[in-house]
Amino acid sequence: MIVRQTRTLPQPHLFINLLLLRFSTTESTHPQLASFSSSSPVNPAHLLRVCTILYQQQNSPEPRLHSSLRASEFQLTHEFFLQVCNSFPYSWRPVYRFFEFTQSDPHFRHSSVSFNKMLDVIGRSRNIDLFWGVLNEMGRRRLVNDKSFRIALRTLAGARELNKCVELFHAMNGYGFGYSLGSLNKGVETLCGNRLVDEAKFLVFKLKDWIRPDGVTYRCLIQGFCDVGNLIEASKMWNLMVDEGFEPEIDAVEKMMETLFKMNRYDEALKLFQAMRFKRMGDLGLSTYRLVIRWMCKRDKVSQAYVVFEEMHKRRIQADNLTLGSLVYGLLARGRVSEAYKVVEGIEKPDISVFHGLIKGLLRLRRASEATQVFREMINRGCEPIMHTYIMLLQGHLGKRGRKGSDPLVNFDTIFVGGLVKAGKLLEATEYVERTMKRGLEVPRFDYNKFLHHYSNEEGVVMFEEVGKKLREVGLVDLADIFQRYGEKMATRDRRRNRAIDS
Repeated sequence: MIVRQTRTLPQPHLFINLLLLRFSTTESTHPQLASFSSSSPVNPAHLLRVCTILYQQQNSPEPRLHSSLRASEFQLTHEFFLQVCNSFPYSWRPVYRFFEFTQSDPHFRHSSVSFNKMLDVIGRSRNIDLFWGVLNEMGRRRLVNDKSFRIALRTLAGARELNKCVELFHAMNGYGFGYSLGSLNKGVETLCGNRLVDEAKFLVFKLKDWIRPDGVTYRCLIQGFCDVGNLIEASKMWNLMVDEGFEPEIDAVEKMMETLFKMNRYDEALKLFQAMRFKRMGDLGLSTYRLVIRWMCKRDKVSQAYVVFEEMHKRRIQADNLTLGSLVYGLLARGRVSEAYKVVEGIEKPDISVFHGLIKGLLRLRRASEATQVFREMINRGCEPIMHTYIMLLQGHLGKRGRKGSDPLVNFDTIFVGGLVKAGKLLEATEYVERTMKRGLEVPRFDYNKFLHHYSNEEGVVMFEEVGKKLREVGLVDLADIFQRYGEKMATRDRRRNRAIDS
């Protein structure tokens, strides 16, 4: 079998240490997994021994490798083979050498699951020649299924082997797997999900004489082109679908509307919505109305949003909290605070989307203290804040975070000046800042997202508690509550983590 490249391998003892660490970690920190392993037919010690042999002797002659594997006296099962594949997720050679060894066992037969697992490993390592050979072997053994098509198309398209993507369907047809629209659609869905939508389109059009695409095929292509921001190609697929007599599914309609909204083509999105209201009113449901109301409120079109909301109410479609949260934000953005609070009071069980709409709207009106009071009420009602909640509040109290400067040294400058200030060298820091400004550089402001992320640990628990106390001493109660609450959340998370390890 032809192979493409040989990589320089790290030292064997490093790999053994990693495997030992993996198994010891599984047994010590994950008791449930450890108990499962002990009752499983796969013996961890045997697995470690076999993986070590495969790694150390992957380039050895076949008789020597097979002799060493037989001497390890492990029990060959499908689960054992899958575990070996999991141990080498990006290295095809040990997995394929072990596959060749299993071929010498007359009592062991591979299934579609084991072949697909090996196929996935070979595909990730980009050994296309071996990948194609294994795929044909699966076809000869009648072990190909829909998952095989998914793996094959993702690998071949990712390597730009587009002709082989088409040849795959012809080859499998020769092995008794007839041209299947279901396999094509699942493959196209996989390609579009991996942002390989141009490759998916090439495949569909090349196979058109053998597999006629349906509405699902076109819907996947439309959504794929929308995801990559290619609205022109999405529109072409839309027109082609209509010309061939397929009615666009509501998912495709919503995706087109959302993409138009995101690309600031607001009027075109509304025209599409109006066309749906005129021709297919019965197909419009909560998700479509929610989408339109959310974007109307984002653009401060709250009066139009209310018209759509009333239409939804007349059609007896119950609004969910996401829709109501968008409406609350839209009202606050227009300064209609009392109306926004009335909407919130009418919600029986407000969730985080409603509270976020309220907080975001109040912060836009520069009412940070009131937004913090909503934050407290949110906690009292048992609604747990998320990272985004804290970032919004910190930005509201302290100002929005800045962007990176044009010079890569800006980040170093910021740290350097901070170090001078911390060391008490204010004069030197001032002089350095003056020189920086003369260079025409913009020093970025604080990034709250990175700040909270880096201190989401045990050190952060103590730090947030101390910061909260000092802020409270100087009268900044709102900020103190936000920091202290975040510290409590981190402490609770650590306690839950420790409790899981101890049990």
